[in-house]
Amino acid sequence: MKIQLQLEYFAFLILGIFAFSQTGLSWWWFAGLFLAPDISMLGYTVNNKIGTFCYNLFHHLGVALMVYLVGTALTLPYLQMIGAILFAHSAFDRILGYGLKYPDSFQNTHLGKIGKDKK
Repeated sequence: MKIQLQLEYFAFLILGIFAFSQTGLSWWWFAGLFLAPDISMLGYTVNNKIGTFCYNLFHHLGVALMVYLVGTALTLPYLQMIGAILFAHSAFDRILGYGLKYPDSFQNTHLGKIGKDKK
């Protein structure tokens, strides 16, 4: 099952890259901002609850899709870009096994435990 999920998220990554290509913006934007959603982890400096909310907001595929669609509907290429990058980044994270977080611990995700203490 793990391989099937990784293949599905790889297809989502390709879809995110394709969505970005439709914006007509320079690929430097994509390369430069691809890891930007990880800034949301700074919420963990406050506490686990805030960190979980921030991380999950910026790594939710549905949120990314809505941002992209609103950008498309309003003809706002920079909003489309943000949605496409959020989508592609989230898919890439999921390929690596980083899922949406539970509030008890950063290592506890919807895809299972991550980090050294996977037990």
